[in-house]
Amino acid sequence: MLTKAEHTGATEDGARGAELRALQAALAAEHAAVYGYGVVGGRIGEDRRKEAREGYDAHRARRDELRRGVRDLGGTPQAAAAAYELPFAVPDAAAAVRLAAELEDRVAAVYADLVRDGAGARRRDAAGALREAAVRAVRWRGSGVAFPGLAERAGGAGTPSGAAHGAAADRH
Repeated sequence: MLTKAEHTGATEDGARGAELRALQAALAAEHAAVYGYGVVGGRIGEDRRKEAREGYDAHRARRDELRRGVRDLGGTPQAAAAAYELPFAVPDAAAAVRLAAELEDRVAAVYADLVRDGAGARRRDAAGALREAAVRAVRWRGSGVAFPGLAERAGGAGTPSGAAHGAAADRH
């Protein structure tokens, strides 16, 4: 039987582990978003190039913050994959806009998990990141969803979709 102190320690370790997993998932999503915005930037029209650059810069900054957060919890930050499989072909500016909105939706999903599993300042930061991703998605798409970060789960997806479709180093 665990003493109260041992039980509290085990609970804290479990919460810390969940928070670290959520941080790593958010980091993976940010790696994928940075990669995806590289594709967006290569296909987007001149009229939205500044917006694409701002999204790219925002995701790079969040990625760097998440790396520090993982280290703060004693973890080793997950490295970016060499390449990521895109959810659809991006041959033109219209597809680049759709991809940017999709990237933001996926990032919002993992930040929703980090809001749930985080604590204190990390939870506030995750809520801010979720809000920023939702606003960017609305700007790209022209419409929003009632509960950003949760919409894709309504369709039956069982896991956060923020990590793009995984590494696909052998696919271009």
